[in-house]
Formats: sequence, structure tokens, C-alpha cells
Amino acid sequence: MPDTLTETRDHPAMLIRNEPMQARSTARLAALLDAAAAVVAEIGYERLTTAMVADGAGASIGTVYRYFPDRIAVLQSLAARNEERATALVLEHVADQGHGDWLAALSSSFDALVTLFRTEPGFASLRLGDVLDLRPAEGSPRNTVMANTIFDALVSRFGLDDDAQLRAGFEVAIETTDALVARAFARDANGDPERLDAARRAVGQVISAYLPLPPR
Repeated sequence: MPDTLTETRDHPAMLIRNEPMQARSTARLAALLDAAAAVVAEIGYERLTTAMVADGAGASIGTVYRYFPDRIAVLQSLAARNEERATALVLEHVADQGHGDWLAALSSSFDALVTLFRTEPGFASLRLGDVLDLRPAEGSPRNTVMANTIFDALVSRFGLDDDAQLRAGFEVAIETTDALVARAFARDANGDPERLDAARRAVGQVISAYLPLPPR
């Protein structure tokens, strides 16, 4: 299955005009995305402009257009970065040898994602789908790519059956997690505790409909 961190075909990051090859260019691109994230965190992605990105990064508008053709490409690239960071974080928890079964690993990953919502600027607004899938329309949805990557890791680490129905069910669980946790952060920057608890329970119910839960 495709890997979120290595798959490049139809990936929104490909909309960047000039892929940075030197450390200086990489740092400049990171600064532009950091500036975009700060704007998104403050006023939402709907109102972001390339001028705001340039101002926040202390760069010229020409520098922004050197990397991005328009504001949508900025948003898609920021969402792609957030997707990659979220996927890497979950894979880190799946690989943690301290977790005795897949449910413990996913529970730990849930908590880590909540922390990401709290600490990563703009993450609550731009994550997996959203503007990330607006353009181009072809190719696998990013939710599907991320879910498959994590499921592959669970199969490898804990010996889960690589069954098409289980894989589809896991994607539903990932989308449920994203939607419910995002709802918990919609009006509370720290995440509404009751909604987060409800999200954890709901995700457990979704997963248990497809996978037998390990004994506790």
C-alpha cells in the first residue's frame, strides 16, 4: 500500500513551484508554512492570503509565489505537512515496544493526536481532508492514504489480518477520530473534555465492529 510519507503522485506538496534542494531554501519554505499556520490558527484558512503569508514570514510576495502558485497551494501544502506530522506521530506510537497490543498503541496515538491539536498551529483547521483534497481531484483521498499507512504498520507490528473489510473499517475509524476530535476543538482551544471522552468511546465502538478487541 502507498506510504503517506513517501507517496508523491498527486500529493498537494507537488504544487510547490520550486522544490527546495538546499538548506536555505528548505528553511525559507518552512518559514512560509509556519507563517501560514499562524494565520490559519488566528483567523481561519478561509481568510488567508498570500500577502499575509509573506508578511508573517518577513518575506516578499515574490518569494511566496516562487514556491506557491496561489493561496490554495499554500493551504494544501500546509495541510500536507500536518498530515505527514500526524502520520509520523501515530507510526511512532505504533512502533513503541511498550505497547503490548494494537489497542494500546492506538489509544496512545489518540492522546498524541489530541496533543497535536493543542500544540500545532493551524492543525485543528487543516489536517487530512479539507482543502487537502480539493485539487487535484484524482488519486486516492489523503484520509485513505493515511489510514492505509497506519493499518500497514499495525499489520506488521501486531500481526493483524490484512483483510479488505478490516482495512475499510479502520479507515472509517480514522475519519471518525478526525471528525469527533475536531468537533471537540471547534470552540475550545484545549478540547472539550466531555467531547474528547465521547470521541474515544465512539472510535472504540467503530473499531470493535470490525476488529475483535484485545482482552483487558
